[in-house]
Amino acid sequence: MTFRRNLLATAALATLSLALPFAALAQTTLKAADVHPPGYPTVVATENMGKKLEAATNGKYKMQMYPGSVLGDEKTMIEQTQIGAINVLRTSLGPVGAVVPDVNVFNMPFVFRDEAHMRAVIDGPIGQEILDKISASPARMVALAWMDGGSRSLYTKKPVRTPADLKGQKVRMMGNPLFVDTMNALGGNGIAMGYGEVYSALQTGVIDGAENNPPSMLTSNHYTTGAKYYAQTNHLIIPELLVMSKVTWDKLTPAEQALAKKFGREAQMEQRVLWDKSVTDSTAKLKAAGVEFIAVDQKPFFDATAPVRAKYGAPYAELMGRIAAVK
Repeated sequence: MTFRRNLLATAALATLSLALPFAALAQTTLKAADVHPPGYPTVVATENMGKKLEAATNGKYKMQMYPGSVLGDEKTMIEQTQIGAINVLRTSLGPVGAVVPDVNVFNMPFVFRDEAHMRAVIDGPIGQEILDKISASPARMVALAWMDGGSRSLYTKKPVRTPADLKGQKVRMMGNPLFVDTMNALGGNGIAMGYGEVYSALQTGVIDGAENNPPSMLTSNHYTTGAKYYAQTNHLIIPELLVMSKVTWDKLTPAEQALAKKFGREAQMEQRVLWDKSVTDSTAKLKAAGVEFIAVDQKPFFDATAPVRAKYGAPYAELMGRIAAVK
């Protein structure tokens, strides 16, 4: 009788172990990171990608999101991704340009006619071609998808309607000579400065303005510093990247790799919808707070930045021609 009871107990345990999901036996937590805060479109889309991957692998992979720069600045997080300490990362293009020069073409002023043109490019063969180049490069990151970084326009304390209105104005630009030269070509005085320093610099008059998209202007509270004029130049429209560490990628089965790419592409499209809503909502809130949105004639701004495209775009002339040809 005792033997029979033991036999039944053993059989029951074996049945229970088979019924348990594989995740309960060996679950891998993927660490995902972003400089943007919780609730930001890129963060939400990446989190949802993680939920899909967890469901599709029966819990084998679970994603833990670390938003708001809690794992460091973008350069630091890229370095962590390259060694596999971070598994999935949303990153801007700037730091990637050092190892994959072709991505720099997207940093050019007015390389895209508008946001619809940019999306047509990244959704098509050129976008996939550059993702593949990143994955094949020494960057040790596999590029899964593109994400929207918005259209960047000027916000200043004095209204800007033409490049002439920028004369003598100190405007913060991202820390890249190309961007500083872009502002200088427009007639302003480009000042390279970290994003975290912009609020106090606007407050104290160290700078007269900055440039970014409406969600960033709102969430950073830059509109409370006297920068009440938003000139819709759309001079920079720069997509961003969703990447996976090559260390992590190489541990996935081919089927899991296919899932990662599939869900990455779905995250790209989901983030786009979230982004558009964020821009609409942020614009409405900024207007309600007294920010004046100025519709400008973009041609004088485009013409003024021609020397910048000539200087920095020379190595990518063929690629820029292909981009321009995309309808």
